[in-house]
Amino acid sequence: MKRTLVIGDIHGGYKALLQVLDRATVTTTDTLIFLGDYVDGWSESAHTVEKLIQLSETNKCIFIRGNHDVWCGLWLDKGATNPVWLAHGGKETMASYIQTGLLTDDRHRAFYNKLEDYHIDSENRLFLHAGFTSMHGVGKEEYDSNYYWDRTLWEAALLAEHIAPEILKKEPPQRFTHYKEIFIGHTPTTNYKQDTPIKAHNVFNVDTGAAFKGKLTIMDIATKEFWQSDALPSLYPDEKGRN
Repeated sequence: MKRTLVIGDIHGGYKALLQVLDRATVTTTDTLIFLGDYVDGWSESAHTVEKLIQLSETNKCIFIRGNHDVWCGLWLDKGATNPVWLAHGGKETMASYIQTGLLTDDRHRAFYNKLEDYHIDSENRLFLHAGFTSMHGVGKEEYDSNYYWDRTLWEAALLAEHIAPEILKKEPPQRFTHYKEIFIGHTPTTNYKQDTPIKAHNVFNVDTGAAFKGKLTIMDIATKEFWQSDALPSLYPDEKGRN
């Protein structure tokens, strides 16, 4: 049976990526949608991207752009760095690329350059890294950076769900009405003391804290069944990740 599976933020957790692919019994018939932030955190960012490139050769894959991917892509393409990136996993990513010899691999540069800001499938489900602000939906009156930085979409979903659920049923916030479902990463669910996906209205957050002390999650978008890796610190016991 063909499935579409969505995968949350990986942050260089190559071992976790291998685990969830195995636990979800991913085959070449599955479509894989990755929500961004492939790098920065654990020590195997280059390995992670190499695996994603390999998967794109056997599976239909959609790769969304995360804010950390923007930083890494700029470094690989132009040698540009900034203190914020270096302090939030950039040093580990640079070391990974240098140690693996993939620093000059053109396939990796092409990977970052081809990342998508968002994806809308045939059933009007939206996939993006962070969020958007326009009341008219994505692609309209929107700064590109919002797609990989905005947190207001998720915050609005949480507020509407938990503060005014009855009002939400009658008149949901306009941003949510354009899409059947929205799948995001960027804001770890571990911020809310939960290491599993969280649904608020029609928004599914599948960033379950793999950059920190949480797990990596892969979810079947049709059934909402999900599989998870072990907690990342247990896979990289000698590292701190982004803790």
